Amino acid sequence: MIPQSLHKTFSAVDGYIDSYLVSADSALKAARKTAAAAGLPDIAVTPSQGRLLYLLARSVKARNILEIGTLGAYSTIWLARALPANGKLITLEFSPKHAQIAHKNIARAGLSRKVDLREGAALDTLPKIAAERRRFDFFFIDADKENNANYFQWALKLARPASLIFVDNVIRDGKVADPRSKDPMIQGVRRLNDLLKKEKRVIATTVQTVGTKGYDGFTLALVAR
Repeated sequence: MIPQSLHKTFSAVDGYIDSYLVSADSALKAARKTAAAAGLPDIAVTPSQGRLLYLLARSVKARNILEIGTLGAYSTIWLARALPANGKLITLEFSPKHAQIAHKNIARAGLSRKVDLREGAALDTLPKIAAERRRFDFFFIDADKENNANYFQWALKLARPASLIFVDNVIRDGKVADPRSKDPMIQGVRRLNDLLKKEKRVIATTVQTVGTKGYDGFTLALVAR
């Protein structure tokens, strides 16, 4: 457990960085405010993490993005803004309540034409997307951690060569290193790592992070050309 004093330092540094490098405009601020007012869990990416997603999607010149886990669409807005005028983002959300809030936030940001929000269990929706013969350049996986390995396998099926796959919240306060953990979310992350260790079609790494959200991290995988 991170000491409260250290967590305050992490948050203060995040605020400092954001004030210099991340401009949170009215649409992004409203997305966070609307989600909080509706009682959605406070688990969206931070502004600096949203900017990281934006930069990564821009760096691979993504034209098609798949997001698994919409929540209130804060990360969705960041990613959709990285797309060219004719780009498309499909985002998957299980909760009808979350989807309703996300639709409003996407519309307020002027991104309804770029974003296709599909409601329902992702593992039910993903085969339908595959049947549409869609392929994606960038993936953001930030849903139920128990299914991380399943979502990653679907990303591989739907990826183009040189696509990037970003999986969030994979450190879990450092508990991911404990093989005895019975936490289903930690077990889900460990199953993903077991998969990555054997998977020859990607080059991957995991980076630990600290900040307003505490101690966590992400996995980034590059699909082979």
